[in-house]
Amino acid sequence: MIGRVPSVLHTPLMSGANAIHGVVIIGAIIVMGKAESDNYVALILGFLAVILGTLNVVGGFVVTDRMLEMFKGKKTGNRFYSILFVWLSVS
Repeated sequence: MIGRVPSVLHTPLMSGANAIHGVVIIGAIIVMGKAESDNYVALILGFLAVILGTLNVVGGFVVTDRMLEMFKGKKTGNRFYSILFVWLSVS
């Protein structure tokens, strides 16, 4: 299925997926906040959802950044600042 997606549509689709995973992270944080302190299963599952969702969002931003660099002609900026911008936008 991914192989059939044109490269022009890949970046908007990844941005949409990142938005969905951001909602998952917010939902997991809310569930963890509402869970009782002795309900360890809910707390552990919520913590895992936050960690895995965050990894997925960061990975999605990295892949999107790589795809956008494919469309650029030559390097004009410092890669450190682009990664810093992505990290700050996730936080």
